[in-house]
Amino acid sequence: MEFDWLDVNFDLSKVAPREIEESFEDPFAVRILPDSPYGDEETRYFCLGKAVTGRGVFSVFWTDGKRYRVIHAREMTPDEDTFYERKLAEIK
Repeated sequence: MEFDWLDVNFDLSKVAPREIEESFEDPFAVRILPDSPYGDEETRYFCLGKAVTGRGVFSVFWTDGKRYRVIHAREMTPDEDTFYERKLAEIK
């Protein structure tokens, strides 16, 4: 995965790029296409995954299949963490 970190419009001091990338590499990450209208070129997805440290990261991103552009990232809320854990339990 190749990430585009140029001109990021959110605070990278709250969630480090390394943690965001690790959350995408999480084999149990949940990726969702939101039910809202965007242009085909700008389709945005959600990713809920865990960094190596176990920190849950929620990201909004777009991809062209090769590059990933993270539009926003933050720590998961308790509800998002519960959703992630439920999806993980379904897999096991």
